[in-house]
Amino acid sequence: MRMLLRTLFLFVGLTTASSPPAWAAADDCGDASALVRQAYPKAQKSADGGSYTLEPHISIALTRPDSDTPFGLVCKIWPAHDDLLLVAVPLIDSAQSRDDGHVGDIELLVVDRNSLQVRQRLLQPGLIADDAIAIRKIEFDTGRYRLAFDVSAFGLRIEMASHSQPNPFRETDLRLYALAGDALRVVLDGFVVAGFGGEGDTNCAGSFESSQVSLAMSPASHRGYHDITVAERADTDNPSVDENGECQSHPGKSVKRAYRLRYDGSRYQFPEGLKALEP
Repeated sequence: MRMLLRTLFLFVGLTTASSPPAWAAADDCGDASALVRQAYPKAQKSADGGSYTLEPHISIALTRPDSDTPFGLVCKIWPAHDDLLLVAVPLIDSAQSRDDGHVGDIELLVVDRNSLQVRQRLLQPGLIADDAIAIRKIEFDTGRYRLAFDVSAFGLRIEMASHSQPNPFRETDLRLYALAGDALRVVLDGFVVAGFGGEGDTNCAGSFESSQVSLAMSPASHRGYHDITVAERADTDNPSVDENGECQSHPGKSVKRAYRLRYDGSRYQFPEGLKALEP
């Protein structure tokens, strides 16, 4: 199990000028039922109106503020193309899912905001897969990912966490999707952007590792897309209770690393240590 805290500060654009990533807002979905009907004409609405069913056993839950459903429609207006709506549709396989785990896919839609017509779609098989390490959140990252003069990308973040107190684990991974012409495709797959892990006694004492990563779009390019420069800072901490019964942090010496991600004509390649937990 990965034991690293990787918090990603996204410096997007061709310089290191920073801007916080933009996150998905549930209300961007608007009429979620209309979106589903447009994208999946054969879908059948449930009796309670909270979901749709695709034959034979695939369900699509709508986004509702009062819903206990862990996965619902996620939508975000794309600032780089504000006439477009980004939609992530969790397709849950009810035949394989259980109360303590889920199995399914995510389909990404790029939708015309006025007509709700689907312009591009991309199925991502197996992205819904959890059990002891559960998916907590799915959201869009619409930072300014300018891969080339005429190519923009957006991100999808999936946050996972365990319930274990002695062995805590959290991880958020990022996937980048480029929209070039009429094609939507993955260009960065499963890059860890945040996480936490280690082993402790649930009171204070323990051993933990963390890291912080920053990204910047570089002026240099390979195979038509700008390189991505990465700076990583890794830290350790071994907290313990002092003689007064107070929990004290005992940080180790920070380690800094630098990487450059280059596009190989298909995807950006990155070190194995920054690879997300496999779904």
